[in-house]
Amino acid sequence: MGKAGDPDRSVELLWDGRPGLSLPAIVAAAVEVADAEGLAGLSMRKVAERLGFTTMSLYRHVPGRAHLVDLMRDAVLGDPPAPRPDQGWRARLEAFAHAAWELRKRHPWLAEERGARHVPGPNALAHFEHALAILADTGLPPAEVVASVGLVARFVDAEAAALVEAARTERSTGVGDEEWWGARDSLYARFDRFPTVTRLWETGGFDQPDPFGFGLARLLDGIEILINRRDVKRDETCRMCGGPVEQPASGRPRAYCSRACQQRAYRGRRSG
Repeated sequence: MGKAGDPDRSVELLWDGRPGLSLPAIVAAAVEVADAEGLAGLSMRKVAERLGFTTMSLYRHVPGRAHLVDLMRDAVLGDPPAPRPDQGWRARLEAFAHAAWELRKRHPWLAEERGARHVPGPNALAHFEHALAILADTGLPPAEVVASVGLVARFVDAEAAALVEAARTERSTGVGDEEWWGARDSLYARFDRFPTVTRLWETGGFDQPDPFGFGLARLLDGIEILINRRDVKRDETCRMCGGPVEQPASGRPRAYCSRACQQRAYRGRRSG
């Protein structure tokens, strides 16, 4: 008889089996590679090596790298946050944007491949639905709801793209932004030629504690102005009888003064 093997290892093999290759495992390993090296460092070979399988074995689960990136993007998004009806639209949209920003700080590669032709997955559409629902009942026309959500999303992506560039440069040079700019004394010695730059520099104008928060607040200010203008323009008379309409403090504006006028308008549309 041959020499007995490790009994604990036998228990693992008999009861747990050899860890198999699965799509979730491939996606999780790919996310780890991209988090460490960016999308430029992502390859099917590196993912396979991380999992302990051959590269060809991955292709039985994922057709190629582009499909893998789509899967990665949807996986890290996860589920959208639960709705908070106790909060106003601004607080909810701000929280949504900050969550997207924190996600991109954890996974900067999300901003590396930007464009309009990425096929959205179920998680991506759930997040889009969540964001649209925040503004859908503010009184903004549908096109302005979609445009406002797109504006906030593009702002988040643009800020995240700066993180991507900084991370890429640091990987290639081994020097971070703060260290690089801290060594530019020869440049700062020439700032006296530019009095406005010098004055703002010396009074802390370039010390931005939260540039993302500042920019997001200004965007939300603009959306709030737009919503307030729409509130002023709401029709305050009943479309059916011309009487006054008491508008709710929030939500959709009312077009009719009573349920009876609403039903008469509906019957009129049906008969027409």
